[in-house]
Amino acid sequence: MTHKSKLPLIVIVGPTAAGKTAVSIDLAQRFDGEIVSADSCLLYRGMDIGTAKPTKDERLCVPHHLIDVAAPDESWSLGIYQREAYHAIDAIHRRAKLPFLVGGTGQYIRSIIEGWQIPSQEPDLDLRNALISWSEDIGAEGLHERLSRLDPEAANRIEPRNLRRTVRAFEVIIKKGKRFSELRSKQICRYRVKIMGVQRSREDLFGRVDQRIEQMLDGGLVDEVRGLLNSGYSPKLSSMSAIGYREIIQYLQGEITYDEAVILLKRNTRILVRRQANWFKPDDPYITWFLANEQIVDEMEVLIRRWLGEIK
Repeated sequence: MTHKSKLPLIVIVGPTAAGKTAVSIDLAQRFDGEIVSADSCLLYRGMDIGTAKPTKDERLCVPHHLIDVAAPDESWSLGIYQREAYHAIDAIHRRAKLPFLVGGTGQYIRSIIEGWQIPSQEPDLDLRNALISWSEDIGAEGLHERLSRLDPEAANRIEPRNLRRTVRAFEVIIKKGKRFSELRSKQICRYRVKIMGVQRSREDLFGRVDQRIEQMLDGGLVDEVRGLLNSGYSPKLSSMSAIGYREIIQYLQGEITYDEAVILLKRNTRILVRRQANWFKPDDPYITWFLANEQIVDEMEVLIRRWLGEIK
């Protein structure tokens, strides 16, 4: 496929609480588009409040894909996500619509725009169980620290409490005898991509983070987490280690107080924001950054229309 024959893909990135959801919905409406989520937490049904999932009304305004596609105890590897994202984007193109890939999960975004060839690895349940048992002795963060000694690049791109991805990286290293980061090869992207970022000052962003967390708590986050646990979902699931869930689980299990959980939730979200900057850098020449203000959607629309006109 030649570069000119590739179909377009608009990518909207930015840190948590930057305002990507509102921006992408407005843009998709203006371009008769559809949105493909690139957020690992939005995959899971029943995890709505703690993930700031787009509301039902918002999803009625614009079709959304890869939201509520798995139960909390289902495992979605990066390879599965990439495959399903390709299917969703290609289906949008077949409907003669414009796809918008939107989210803050860096691995998901990069796997699509860089055409990653993700290492295939048949599951070795004995090895996986051994690694999980090891993590129970030293903690998920302890296992992540061991990974950082073997493969610093891979560890830097995996959130320390994300046990599933840490174990996955170890499995590949042990079975393949090479670093996980070395095996993740890039190919030519199958789409023509325009990447745009939503940017805010650190002070503004952290203020929005605190406000969002207070809204989640007022909106019933504790009851949502309690309901998931009462439904039989283990607190050790990878999905339940997401920020917002693990802190409330600690509170519900009596490990910390409610006030301590709130403080921890805000602190961990700030850490996440800083880690997201490793994926979406302000000086990345492939990302056109826009300051979040009243004109941002108008400014993005102008750029998209100009770009679409150039590639016709």
